Amino acid sequence: MPGPLADVRILDLTTVVMGPFATQILAELGADVIKIEAHEGDNMRHVGPLRTPGMGHLYLHLNRGKRCLVLDLKQAEGREALLRLVQRADVLVYNVRPAAMARLGLSYEALRALNPRLLYVGCYGYSERGPYAGRAAYDDLIQGATGVPGLSAEDGVQPRYAPINLADRVTGLHVVYAVTAALYRRERSGHGQAVEVPMFESVAHLVLGDHLAGLSWEPPIGPTGYPRLEHRRPYATSDGYLCVLVYNDKQWRSFLEAVSRPELLRDERFASHGNRAKHIGEIYEILAQILRTRSNAEWEALLQRADIPFARMNSVADVVADPHLNASGFFTLEDNPMEGAVRVMRTPTDWSESPPGRLSPAPQLGQHSAEVLREAGYTEAQITELAQRGVTLLA
Repeated sequence: MPGPLADVRILDLTTVVMGPFATQILAELGADVIKIEAHEGDNMRHVGPLRTPGMGHLYLHLNRGKRCLVLDLKQAEGREALLRLVQRADVLVYNVRPAAMARLGLSYEALRALNPRLLYVGCYGYSERGPYAGRAAYDDLIQGATGVPGLSAEDGVQPRYAPINLADRVTGLHVVYAVTAALYRRERSGHGQAVEVPMFESVAHLVLGDHLAGLSWEPPIGPTGYPRLEHRRPYATSDGYLCVLVYNDKQWRSFLEAVSRPELLRDERFASHGNRAKHIGEIYEILAQILRTRSNAEWEALLQRADIPFARMNSVADVVADPHLNASGFFTLEDNPMEGAVRVMRTPTDWSESPPGRLSPAPQLGQHSAEVLREAGYTEAQITELAQRGVTLLA
């Protein structure tokens, strides 16, 4: 069955992680996503591990369900081909700086003249409204600018970035809801609009949501930070680590009863959720001492009986082998004609009326160039000529 975004056509002028992650989700939801690539291809095609040249693992997992058209947009014929596609598109997503789009003759004003219903969505480093407009931005830089490595430094360790493409993927999710909300608005208003999704603001929104704290008021009433998060970490057990959260009053009572520590139930410092919040450091130290006394297996059995939230501290390999994810159909083995069996992930959402269908594998460079150009009205002879002139590439 087609997904909820069936019949929506998206022109994807994005590369690397942020934009492709967003358009991958939109493809998972049923949109026809046409990925426009230069002749050298998206950078992620060349990042290993990879079995086939030009098909790196990140590219495989960021571009499923898309069609690939190669165009040299610096040539007039390449730009003309894109403009033909714009006339029939619902959304154009790009992640270069707006000035670069304008130099190519692809500003919102230029494209709106061709298609007033077009949604023109830009995702890049910094809002055009501030003094950082136009600065180059990458995931590491945005993590640093929004305080992510600084949070680890406050805990007394060497500052480091989160070991995932945090800024790219957070911003990509903002792109997804921006596109879907803009589509809804267009159905009511009848016309398109330009939408800006900047990385700096998107990740600042995430970080400050937890850590603004005393600076929420003017003048401030206290420092920044979220004290509970400062203490949260996996607990050492007698044979490993376990993630445990004894959170509300019921869970606190259940836990202390299960570990035979009734004296802590009578301690006024810990008698209520509010009091425990004031003594959160002491709470975490008590829990750390108790959890060191038993093995992971013993704790899992005890916590399950006491209805205390817990989770294993998995490695990435453990997550791939997780019985719940495998039972819920999160993973499938894709029969990729070039790569063989490839483990892929389905969209984590479920739909009762319009479930997304299975996606096609990530495309080879130029795999759909001829197909998409035919749809734009080009003849076979014209397509061959464009390929000979280096405007496009036919796989």
